[in-house]
Amino acid sequence: MIAFFCAIGHGALHFIQQTGKLFVLLLESLSNIIKPPLRIKQTTEQMYLIGVNATFVVALTSLFIGMVYALQIYYGFHKFGAENMMGYTVAVTLGREISPVFAALMITARSTSAMAAEIGTMKVTEQIDALKSMAVDPIHYLATPRIIATTIMTPVLVILSNIVGNIGGYFVSVNVLGVNSVDYLKNIQIYLDMQDLTYGFIKGAVFGLLISTIGCFMGFETTGGAKGVGRFTTKAVVVACVVILIADYFLTAIMF
Repeated sequence: MIAFFCAIGHGALHFIQQTGKLFVLLLESLSNIIKPPLRIKQTTEQMYLIGVNATFVVALTSLFIGMVYALQIYYGFHKFGAENMMGYTVAVTLGREISPVFAALMITARSTSAMAAEIGTMKVTEQIDALKSMAVDPIHYLATPRIIATTIMTPVLVILSNIVGNIGGYFVSVNVLGVNSVDYLKNIQIYLDMQDLTYGFIKGAVFGLLISTIGCFMGFETTGGAKGVGRFTTKAVVVACVVILIADYFLTAIMF
């Protein structure tokens, strides 16, 4: 029994310690934004790798998400003769919830894992120690550009997800299910507020900040050689996905 409670206490202390170190990394990275030298080249490269290179996978998944969501809600709306409200429902759901969450999850799968693997490989091969020996701050050089780039590009990908998802929803609703196209678009214009989209952009920025920090943190924490790189990369993806969903609940509760 004593061993059981000791294990719980040890786990709780480890969680608190890791969370504290994570926030210290975040604060140090943010403080480096205005600290010279400005890592503009590295930040631009990361924006391309994280944002531009992810456009296809985000667009593809968003297209089918919009199509599937239109199919799912049609049969419920059809029972009440409310098919014309499908356009607004698809648009507001994508804008507030689905687009920011799925865009963040796609970035997690594609970029957060890469951050953890790249920095983790540098850690176990002592390249980070080499940077320190040359008086280069590894957080300033490695973490800050990735965190800035992800925070900026995630809302951009949310916008792309909104556009493509609504196109998919419109196509299925109008061309497959026979919903009136004029009413479909008119209800979007009448009922959809810019605030609905703004909330999604805010969520995207927060998710980008969190998942990039987690990816960098797991990279810096990597130990155990090549096997450790794989372990911490997997850990980064799992933790980032869980954090996205937890943060989504609290952001939704605060904003709505």
